[in-house]
Amino acid sequence: MNEKNLYELWLKNANDDADLIEELKSIKNNDAEICDRFYMDLKFGTAGLRGIIGAGTNRINIYTIRKATQGLANYLNSKHKNASVCISFDSRIKSDLFAKEAAQVLAANKIKVHIVRELNPVPFLSFATRELKCNAGIMITASHNPSIYNGYKCYGPDGCQMTDKASNDVFNFIEKLNPFTDIKTCDFEAALADKIINYIDDSITIKYLEKVKEQSVNPGICEGSDLKVVYTPLNGSGNKLVKKILNDTGIENISVVKEQENPDGNFPTCTYPNPEDPKALTLAIDLAKQKNADLVIATDPDSDRIGIAVLNNNEYRLMTGNEVGVLLLYYILSQRSKKHNLPQNPVIVKTIVSTDLADKIAKKYNCEVRNVLTGFKYIGEQILELEKNNEEHRFIFGFEESYGYLAGSYVRDKDGVVAAMLVCEMAAYYKNQKKSLANVMTELYNDFGHHKSSILNYGFKGAEGMTKMEKIMDSLRQNPPEKICNYNVEKIADYFLSKKTNIKTGKSFDITLPKSNVISYFLKNGNKVIVRPSGTEPKIKVYITSVGKDLDESQKISEKIIEQIPSVLKINN
Repeated sequence: MNEKNLYELWLKNANDDADLIEELKSIKNNDAEICDRFYMDLKFGTAGLRGIIGAGTNRINIYTIRKATQGLANYLNSKHKNASVCISFDSRIKSDLFAKEAAQVLAANKIKVHIVRELNPVPFLSFATRELKCNAGIMITASHNPSIYNGYKCYGPDGCQMTDKASNDVFNFIEKLNPFTDIKTCDFEAALADKIINYIDDSITIKYLEKVKEQSVNPGICEGSDLKVVYTPLNGSGNKLVKKILNDTGIENISVVKEQENPDGNFPTCTYPNPEDPKALTLAIDLAKQKNADLVIATDPDSDRIGIAVLNNNEYRLMTGNEVGVLLLYYILSQRSKKHNLPQNPVIVKTIVSTDLADKIAKKYNCEVRNVLTGFKYIGEQILELEKNNEEHRFIFGFEESYGYLAGSYVRDKDGVVAAMLVCEMAAYYKNQKKSLANVMTELYNDFGHHKSSILNYGFKGAEGMTKMEKIMDSLRQNPPEKICNYNVEKIADYFLSKKTNIKTGKSFDITLPKSNVISYFLKNGNKVIVRPSGTEPKIKVYITSVGKDLDESQKISEKIIEQIPSVLKINN
């Protein structure tokens, strides 16, 4: 069925949402707009669904939500009797509606539903899925994307995002469905009365917060520290739980950015509600200057990511995701080593695009480092493997450069709540030593070498953009660069071909990680370039690592490499 036929089908049948009908009517006879909405179905991958809110198969709406949930229901019912699913949602536009729509489909398929009464963070969904012994979890969120997006993330019974195999199996069920004729649904209130849909009890929240507190490295260190914190939930789901955990651990001086405190899926103060974006922290830093705060903390809309800024020489320095990961890693390892409570053979897990500085710090404490593909679910899978061998206690810390962190194994996704607690604890500890986190970071660079991380994003639009992204990756495989910025490419790791090749010797080694469309180029002195199409957005990401004896040298190397990237990608051709 072509785009126009699909459009007519939706115009005739999409009657349950007035917004969609109005949108469909507004694009009548506009072939480009019709094509953009119907040229493909949203891909159900390891992160579930993510897309622009609106009408069509290539959009997030009640029909794509229902279809995905019916596929999930068919999958669960093929494997389990009396299956159950946990559902949560964040502050995004229509998140609460989509959560209820998913619940109604599941209930109609005789699957028991545990749903939050109000918005809650991703880590709470992960915890509740495990605690309630559900067969799956659903989180309605588009994480840190702009306000026009929403999404649908699926979790397995271990509280980790679905494995590649499980998500492929669910997709196979989904693609067989007609969104208008093959979907079962029911009345939400009637299902509540029949107790096939149930609201999650507050006791689960209490248990979650208790588990967060157990990850404290120096309990009580924040009490009396007079640490001044400015916090912004960026109009998302973190406000209640983050403030609660900081209060409970002794942080008394917390100022919240009023304009960004209440849930609002329009994100009126920042177009990109992402702690990675300096603009998202502008209001928080302005407030911090008024309050003379020691620390600024921001969580993204689903509160699984955290960004920080620290007072340093009367200015607020934004710390990168890699820097926060390294600081937390060093703090946890050094303090637990000092207290003699590190387990034997401790393990940290990080993604392949995250800083190698972490490997050097881990080596100092005889800590095993496991590098996995991009996506926190791969970190969760490593925890599960440890758990299967009764070695879960060995897991110390997991992080990814995109501002996601986890200490402890009580959840299996990144957790902005525990990260906020540990960042404050860490800041209080070093404040007692008259040091800022910026001071500590400088010391780590001096000890282990200055590792500068840079990320370039190249955006693409529509069907033509997807084709161009594929051509760029194909070209890199067929004609790999011999040099980047006058540095010879010494090794190439292709995670799609599962091969790592030494260019000088020609020898290749198998990569045992799952296949992924990622290529890494290893240059001299630890410098590195990684090219990866985003799994959630229409763009190619380029991760650059430059290593120097000091900031100036690493900065110069980084700038030279960045200049060469467009020609490496042939981005202008």
